[in-house]
Amino acid sequence: MSQLDAVIRQSRRVKRGEYLFRAGDPFRALFAVRTGFFKNCVSSHDGREQVTGFHMSGDLMGLDGISSNTHGCDAQALEDSDVCELPFARLELLGRDIPSLQRHFFRLMSREIVRDQSVMLLLGNMKAEERLAAFLLNLSQRLSARGFAANDFVLRMSREEIGSFLGLKLETVSRTLSKFQANGWISVDHKHIRLLQPEHLKQLVSGCAGGFADDHSAHA
Repeated sequence: MSQLDAVIRQSRRVKRGEYLFRAGDPFRALFAVRTGFFKNCVSSHDGREQVTGFHMSGDLMGLDGISSNTHGCDAQALEDSDVCELPFARLELLGRDIPSLQRHFFRLMSREIVRDQSVMLLLGNMKAEERLAAFLLNLSQRLSARGFAANDFVLRMSREEIGSFLGLKLETVSRTLSKFQANGWISVDHKHIRLLQPEHLKQLVSGCAGGFADDHSAHA
């Protein structure tokens, strides 16, 4: 840990709405989220934004830049956040001396691949209600793994951003949340969500390989 501490640069504050990196920026470092929440997004040729992921404390960002030495997406803070910068060249050198560190990063990269596959399954096979249920359950699971309340949380992202990520229209997201609330499965108060009957959400997605991949196994 002392060797790793020598590599980590001082934590960096990113205010809400600011970008940690933009698509096309040179890749020089990975970023571990200490506190806060980020979204990854890419822009299409006609200027439309597509959300490709959300990151919270314990997540590692910037892995997309390793292959081409440039970042392939934007990383924008959804709230005031803190990250630790990990210069990649120094991490590579340290990984040769500490095999366990190298294995940990391999696990992190593997987790990202599995998560991408899960999102493809989500968008390809699930109906709108199943997509949103899987999203809420995955968010609950990730928060619980970090020591936060699993069934009582505040959404850091907008309904429009959720829709962009899930391939749904804003109206569909809002309508489906209202339906879940009418069923007594969740309670919705603006961005405050309580999962009242998560077992019903799980039943909804049980036939779709569990939605997202389990996120309990590895944190940065």
